[in-house]
Amino acid sequence: MKCNIDARGKAFRLISGLIHAFAGLVLVVLVAAGIAGPPWLWIPGVALLIAGGFQVFEGWSGWCVLRAMGLRTPV
Repeated sequence: MKCNIDARGKAFRLISGLIHAFAGLVLVVLVAAGIAGPPWLWIPGVALLIAGGFQVFEGWSGWCVLRAMGLRTPV
């Protein structure tokens, strides 16, 4: 995979990925502990974890899947 984002894009994806992954982890833990609302809320929690993990990967590797498909991203 060839690097297709600059340092600003890497930092943005890494930071936003960490935020999303942390939010997903908190949501999953709260649902598992029975503190957060209905049990189906683990689904968005896992989705946030997966999306955040992928964003961290993009930031770490410098490769953006949308840019690789030819779409222009603002960051």
